[in-house]
Amino acid sequence: MNTATTTLTLNEGYFAKRNLFDWLFAALVTLGGLYAYANYHAFMDVYEKGILLLAIPSVVALGWFWRPLRALMLVVAAFSLLGIYSYQGQLARAESVFWLKYFLSSQSAILWMSVLFFMSTVFYWIGMFSRAQGATMELLGSRLTWVAVAMALIGTMVRWYESYLLGPDIGHIPVSNLYEVFVLFCWMTALFYLYFEQQYGTRGMGAFVMLVVSAAVGFLLWYTVVREAHEIQPLVPALKSWWMKLHVPANFVGYGTFALAAMVAFAYLIKSQAQQEAQQKVRWYRLAPLWIFGIVLCFVPLAFRQSSAAAGGSYWLVYFIIAALIVGGILLGRRRIAERLPAPEVLDDVMYKSIAVGFAFFTIATVLGALWAAEAWGGYWSWDPKETWALIVWLNYAAWLHMRLMKGLRGTVASWWALAGLGVTTFAFIGVNMFLSGLHSYGAL
Repeated sequence: MNTATTTLTLNEGYFAKRNLFDWLFAALVTLGGLYAYANYHAFMDVYEKGILLLAIPSVVALGWFWRPLRALMLVVAAFSLLGIYSYQGQLARAESVFWLKYFLSSQSAILWMSVLFFMSTVFYWIGMFSRAQGATMELLGSRLTWVAVAMALIGTMVRWYESYLLGPDIGHIPVSNLYEVFVLFCWMTALFYLYFEQQYGTRGMGAFVMLVVSAAVGFLLWYTVVREAHEIQPLVPALKSWWMKLHVPANFVGYGTFALAAMVAFAYLIKSQAQQEAQQKVRWYRLAPLWIFGIVLCFVPLAFRQSSAAAGGSYWLVYFIIAALIVGGILLGRRRIAERLPAPEVLDDVMYKSIAVGFAFFTIATVLGALWAAEAWGGYWSWDPKETWALIVWLNYAAWLHMRLMKGLRGTVASWWALAGLGVTTFAFIGVNMFLSGLHSYGAL
């Protein structure tokens, strides 16, 4: 008689998986949140109190979900508090205190962010073409990206405090104009990329993704110099709403992940075409779509030059030249680049997950925007240019995901579609402000 022995293995519980540092992190976040509530609840309305209290478990959950976030959040909190404490309630100290002047004031931190993002992009690309030290250069690029994200967040937190130093009626969360949301776009896109970098164990995508971040930084620097956009301005009446604290960040999760997906799609096309060339399945002139895309991409800066010929036109000419050299170098060096990129299946999966996450948050942002519009203007929808283009963006990615899930859309077609989506998203993000006007014209160029 045979006796069968069945061993039942239970999965370890969610909380049982937590280590000491996890619980320490949770305790610090909870204490920090409760301290903020105890000291500043008098300045908050009921919605802001709710947001703060819900943020405590949300931040803990994020830190437990992706552990590198714990270190990032603790570093940002520590240096932000140092910067805030150093002001001692006097904005003029930004010019007299060493670490405020050169590192921790909002403008200094954001300038450091800009330099570090440029440097990380350079190191990623050096790693792409370097055979001997490629992995080391890419690792350095990744580390610099982490530091750049930290500086962006420190700058954002300190800027928030600086706005209140200007006056209680001026203080606001820094997501109210093009300057502030470009900072938001930069660190959010980079942070999502760093997550995928760790999850898939490859840094080969970094060179492409950081290009779009560096392009945003280039715009940010021009906007700072020409428009003096770094100066904190009082909110217009329509923006004095707690809806802004929810709508704008959710919107830029969408913008950031859509941009990330497009650059990964570009990398997919480069790898796919290079592989086909190596197998002699396609000749150089069959790459015409990629060359055309490169030419179109290069001429995008000229639109800014024409729209601002009286201010910064030469800057955009230099920008155009650099863009042309980058795109030309990528297309000419496609075979070497393809060797460093991860497998097409990985690129395709990252593209899909980025669009899926972005679409979810963009949908939430659109609903929140409609509720905000009802409160501010008395109607949920007014066919304002920004609203119309937001709907076009939503429909584009809804169709992409439908084709992916229902029809198995993959590969080259999906990649070209994601690249086209970047064009649509860019126009909704910036083009509407450049060429159209409406209720959302808070950051005109």
